[in-house]
Amino acid sequence: MTGTIIITGANGSVAIPAVHHLLTKYPGYTAVLTVRNTENTDPNTNKLRETIAKFPNAKTSIRQLDLADLTAVHSFANTIATDISEKKLPPLASIVCNAYYWNLTRDPEFTADGVEKAIQVNHISHVAIILRLLGSFRPEGGRIVLFTSNAHYHGKNGLAKYPPAIPDDLDSLLKATPDPDKLAGGMHIYGNSKLAILMWGYALNRHLEKDEKLRNITAVIIDPGNLTDSRALRTNTPLFLRAVQRLILQPMRPLIRLADPSYRSVAEAGVDVIDLATNSVYPGERGYLLTLKKERSSPDSYNEDKQEKLWVKSAEWAKISKEETAIEISP
Repeated sequence: MTGTIIITGANGSVAIPAVHHLLTKYPGYTAVLTVRNTENTDPNTNKLRETIAKFPNAKTSIRQLDLADLTAVHSFANTIATDISEKKLPPLASIVCNAYYWNLTRDPEFTADGVEKAIQVNHISHVAIILRLLGSFRPEGGRIVLFTSNAHYHGKNGLAKYPPAIPDDLDSLLKATPDPDKLAGGMHIYGNSKLAILMWGYALNRHLEKDEKLRNITAVIIDPGNLTDSRALRTNTPLFLRAVQRLILQPMRPLIRLADPSYRSVAEAGVDVIDLATNSVYPGERGYLLTLKKERSSPDSYNEDKQEKLWVKSAEWAKISKEETAIEISP
């Protein structure tokens, strides 16, 4: 199979081994790899370049994209759609929504669009990319890979103090007030964003299935597991969490995973993500996965009324008009 695969946050912990797996096992695909900083001063982007350089015949491009800037997101989507229509790129085979943001050490942050940063980066900007580009997929369809976390499920994440929830006032998700406990407040924001991604993903699948032209596009919402070597544990996190990663999670992972197999490496997760993106595993299937296992997500995530309200509201937040997407947005 061939086609274009977009990976956001392509210089991230999971993404770099995912890119390596893609170029090794599926060289027929074209990879569009987005990063926030394309400069040579960024060590993570340089590591991505080093990975790509091992495959001199690979069809790849690294493109700058700041998901905290919705104008830039729409510009990126326009460029990709134009490149596909002008045959500069093959039609889409997959969109992998890998990029994320969290902040567990400071007060809530807001983007230039006036939106809490985690909900915009993790959810809203990916909604904009997906909805704008549904009409650019291959005739035979493809796969959308969304990322959730055990933080969406109250009681599953030891760092979470407050239960994640999608409130009746959906617009309140775009706002946040400081919490004296920065870790608890940041995890609550992050957990809410991951629950929103999951519930929107369920709604996306329903709407895709109802559309005769788009029903061959399937969405999977994966919790990639507890990734003990992820840079996420060292980014915007308190010192104790960085120490736990270095002194416990990393050296003791083989023992820990005997009790909980979801504790694993970013390399393992990267392989799963690409195998899903290429429809090589669970071909044509939809829904939630914990690593590559079919599991039940949180009870709250199955509220279809809130899923549908979130479906409509997310398009509004992403500033998507009915003329800008190939799918019906209204309920």
